Amino acid sequence: MRNWRNILAAIGLVTVSVAAQAQTAKINGAVTGTQKPVEAASVGVLRAKDSAIVKMAVTDKTGQFEVEKLAAGKYLVLIQSVGYNKYYSPVFDLANGQSYTIQPITLTNISKELEGVVVTSKKPMIEQKLDRTIINVDASPTNAGATVLEVLEKSPGISVDKDGNISLKGKQGVVVLIDGKPTYLGAQDLANMLRNMSSSNLETIELMTNPPARFDASGNSGVINIKTKKTKTMGYNASITSGYTQGVLPKSNHSFNLNYRQNKINFFANASYNYNEQFGNIKIDRNFRNQQNGNLLTTFNQLAKNNRIGNSYNYKAGFDYFMNKKTTLGLVVNGYNNVQDEFTDNTTYIKDPAGSLLTRTQAINDVNMKFKNVGVNANLRHVFDSTGKELTIDADYINYTQNNKQVLSNEFFDHMGNIKSPDEILRGILPASINIYSLKADYSQTLKGQVKFEAGAKTSYVNTDNDAQYANWNGAQFVNDITRSNHFLYKENINAAYVNFSKQFSKKWSGQLGLRAENTNITGNQLTTGEVFKRNYTQVFPTAYIGYTANDKNQFALSYGRRIDRPNYQDLNPFYYFLDKYTYQVGNPYLRPQFSHNIELVHTYRGILNTSLNYSRTNDIIQDVLEQIDSTNSSFMKKSNIARRQNIGASVSLGMPVTKWFRTNVYVNVFYNHFKGMVNNGEISVGATSMMANISNQFTLPKGWGAELSAFYRTQGVEGVLVAKPMGAMNIGFTKQVLKNKGMVRLVVRDVLYTQIFNGYSRYQNVDVTIRQNRDSRVVNLSFTYRFSKGKTAAQRKRGGANEEQNRVNLGGGN
Repeated sequence: MRNWRNILAAIGLVTVSVAAQAQTAKINGAVTGTQKPVEAASVGVLRAKDSAIVKMAVTDKTGQFEVEKLAAGKYLVLIQSVGYNKYYSPVFDLANGQSYTIQPITLTNISKELEGVVVTSKKPMIEQKLDRTIINVDASPTNAGATVLEVLEKSPGISVDKDGNISLKGKQGVVVLIDGKPTYLGAQDLANMLRNMSSSNLETIELMTNPPARFDASGNSGVINIKTKKTKTMGYNASITSGYTQGVLPKSNHSFNLNYRQNKINFFANASYNYNEQFGNIKIDRNFRNQQNGNLLTTFNQLAKNNRIGNSYNYKAGFDYFMNKKTTLGLVVNGYNNVQDEFTDNTTYIKDPAGSLLTRTQAINDVNMKFKNVGVNANLRHVFDSTGKELTIDADYINYTQNNKQVLSNEFFDHMGNIKSPDEILRGILPASINIYSLKADYSQTLKGQVKFEAGAKTSYVNTDNDAQYANWNGAQFVNDITRSNHFLYKENINAAYVNFSKQFSKKWSGQLGLRAENTNITGNQLTTGEVFKRNYTQVFPTAYIGYTANDKNQFALSYGRRIDRPNYQDLNPFYYFLDKYTYQVGNPYLRPQFSHNIELVHTYRGILNTSLNYSRTNDIIQDVLEQIDSTNSSFMKKSNIARRQNIGASVSLGMPVTKWFRTNVYVNVFYNHFKGMVNNGEISVGATSMMANISNQFTLPKGWGAELSAFYRTQGVEGVLVAKPMGAMNIGFTKQVLKNKGMVRLVVRDVLYTQIFNGYSRYQNVDVTIRQNRDSRVVNLSFTYRFSKGKTAAQRKRGGANEEQNRVNLGGGN
C-alpha cells in the first residue's frame, strides 16, 4: 500500500503544477423545447463571414452548453436536434477574453406529433476526431448483411489475417471492446464470435491508437470499441432488419432493436439471429530439408476442405432508473449462444525429392462446438454538482462455457493406393469454462485553474478450467491418451489505479498527462502433470498528450503511451488442437507479457484531411511460430515471445464531399515492420514496408436512391515469421428509401472480383512452408430495415465498463 501511495503522490506533484494561463473567449447558453430543456442538441459555432464551422458542442441534461477556445471575431450559432427545426442565432461580436451569454433559445417541433414522422440525417461513413476515428456502420450500404468481422476487415487501418487476428495500422495486439466493455475473448474465439455477429446490430466503430489512462493498459496497438445500436427517444423507438445472403453457400441475418423510456425508467433490448454456412479451402506446401547440408528430403502437400454451419443468437436487455437529476442506476444482461458444426476433409501427399508419391493420408476432422456466454453489469452514475464532479461505478460478472467434441480419423495409403498402416481415430472432448468478476470506479471533477482531474480504480478476478480429454480407438473402444490430455486451471487477479489531468493552457495549447499502475498476480496449475507456476508483477503506464491549434484550419496533437499485452488464457494452456495427424496447435505456459512504447503525431486540416506519423517499439512480442519435426513430417503452431518489433508508419485520411451528390473517403497507411529475435534457438531478422488503402465513394441519387462503391487493398507485409502477399476486395451497394422513408432496402455485392484470397509463406531455419486460403467471400445480400417510433428525444444511456480480461479468453483454440 505504501508503494501505491507513493506512486499516486508523485503523479499529483508532477501533474498539478501548471503554468499561468491566458484568457480565452467563450460563449454559453441554454436550449429548450416547447416544454423542457433539450439534451444532446448539436451546437455549432459558425464564422459569420462564410458560415464555416469553428467549434462544436453538445447540450447537457439541463440544456446548457459552453464553447471555449474561441478567437475574437464575429460568429453565429446553429442548433440542431432530432425532431426540431434548425435554429440560427443572430450574428454577434466576440472580444478577446470575453465570456458571452447567448439569449435563451427555444426550438420548435418539426411537427405537432412525432408519430408517423421519421427524421433522418446523413452521417459520413468516417469521422476523424482528435483522439479517435469513428466509423458509422449504417452509412455504408455495403455493410448490409455483412458480419462484424467483415466490417472490420474493410475499415481504415484494420487488417484481419487468415486466422482472424486483428491488426491496427500494421500492429497486432488490439483490445476489442463492445459498448466500452471488453469481450474477454482471445484472438480465435473473438474472430469466431465476430464472424457470427451481424452488422445490423452496430451503430459505430471507434479506433483509438493511443487511449488515455482511464482505459486498461492492455493492447499494444490500441483499442477498437464496437458500439451497438442505442435509441434516444422518450416513448418508444424500434427497428427490425431481415436479410438474406447468397454466396456459394447461403447465409441470413435477422435483428430487432427496442428502446422505451417513460418517466424515470428507460428500458432497452435487442436480439439477433445469424445463420452462416461457410467454406474455407486451405492449401499448405512444406519442404523438409537435411539440416546439415540443406538437401531436400521430402515434400508435403496438403489440401483441407472445410465446411461450417453456424447458428448464433445474440441478446441484450436492461434498464436505467433515474432516481433523481443526479443519480442513475442501471442493469444490463447480455449473452451470446453459438452452435457450430465443422467438417474438414484433409488430403496429405508426402513425396520424395523427385516428386514421387510415398504416402497419402486421408483425414476427416468432425467438430461440434457449443459456445455460451452470459454477462451481467450493474452500474451507478452520480453527479455531485454542476461543477462537473461525477462518480461512476460498474460491477460485472461474465461467464463463458464451451463444450467442444472432436473426432479425427486418419487413413494411410501407399503410392499404389494400398492400405499402408492401420487407421487412427482420435477423439477429443474439450470442455472449458471461464468466470470473470470485475469492480471498477471512476471519478472526475474540475480543479482550480480549470484543470480536469480524473481518477479511478479497478480490480478483477478470473478463474478458468480447461479439461482436454483425448482418447485413441483400439478397435474395440476408446482408450485415454495421457500424452495429449491435459487438465489446466488458471487464476488471475489484476488490481489497477490511475490518475489523469488535462487542461486548456491557452486558445492554442492544451495538454493531458496520466499514469496508470497495474498489479498482476497469476497461478497456473496443470493437474495432469502436477506442474504449478506463479507470477507476480507491477507495472506503470504513463500517457501524455499535447494539442496545438495553429489557426482555425490547422490542429496538431502529439501523444505518447506505454502499453502491455498479456497472453490469452488459453495460449498459456499446453493443450493440443489437431487439424490432422501432421498439423496441430499447442499452448505455451511460459509466455510472458509484451510491452510497447507508442508515439503518434496527428495533423488535422479543416476537419477533412488528417495526417499521422507513428512509431512503436514492442519487446518480447507474442507471435505465432511454426515449428517442424522433421522425423515425423509434422508441424505445429504455438505462441512464443519471439522478438522485438519496431513499427514506423504514416497515414492520410481524407473525407469530403466532391459534389452535392458524391462524397468520398480515402485512407492510406504506409508502415514498416521489423522483427528481430530468436526462434527455435536461431536468430531471425525480417522487415518489410507495407501499404494499406481503403476507399469509399457514396452517391446520393434522386427519389430516395443511394449507391456506394468501396474497396480495400493491402500490399505484401510481414507479421513475425509469416509473410502475407497482397490482397484486396471491391464492393458495390445500392439503397432505396421506401414506405415514406420508414423503410430501407439494400442490395450489396461484396468481393465482386473474388480477390479476397490469402497467400503467404514462412521460411527460416528448417521451416519452409507456403499457405493459400480462400473462403466464401463473394456474396450477394438483400436486406430490409423498418423503423418506427413515437416520442421525443431523450438521453442516451451510460454504458457500463469492465476491463481487458475478456479480450484474452481463447476457448477451444481452433480456427
